[in-house]
Amino acid sequence: MSSSRAMRVAILVVVLAVAAVAGCDRRSAERSRPSPSEVLAEATGYYCGMRLAEHEGPKGQVYLASRSEPIWFSSVRDTIAFLRAPEEPRDIAAVYVNDMGRSASWQQPDRGAWVDARTAWFVIESQARGGMGAPEAVPFSEQAAAEAFRVSHGGRVVRLDEIPDDYLFGLPEQQAGAPAPATH
Repeated sequence: MSSSRAMRVAILVVVLAVAAVAGCDRRSAERSRPSPSEVLAEATGYYCGMRLAEHEGPKGQVYLASRSEPIWFSSVRDTIAFLRAPEEPRDIAAVYVNDMGRSASWQQPDRGAWVDARTAWFVIESQARGGMGAPEAVPFSEQAAAEAFRVSHGGRVVRLDEIPDDYLFGLPEQQAGAPAPATH
């Protein structure tokens, strides 16, 4: 075998070995991703400190690599704000939100109705209110279900990374779809 051919074979072997190791690392990371938990009666919202059962609408949960239990959120909007806030932990292992296309109840979403927030479709700027009565980013696992909700309740359909920061961090009365503040 010529030296140039031997070098090409050696490079190919190294490339294949690196690809195999990278594939194993990816599979082990996917295996270590925690599954969504069900909301327990004592689960409290990270920001509000109140029991999730006291709030209607979709909820969220974030798993950190440094914790075995999820951090709970009384609204999806709060969940996404946590992901974007620079002062919050960055070791995020998984993020789940209630899939409202698989839930029969707005008041308390159905058990098992969870979707990975990174793959979900969200309806924002609709008439829907969640957690603390603020505008909600309503999640769906299927785009068609999100579009059907949008037709009924207004707003627009977006992916997680398309949700504007001002929608998450602005005052409710400054956001599209929010009712006008009461005047006396």
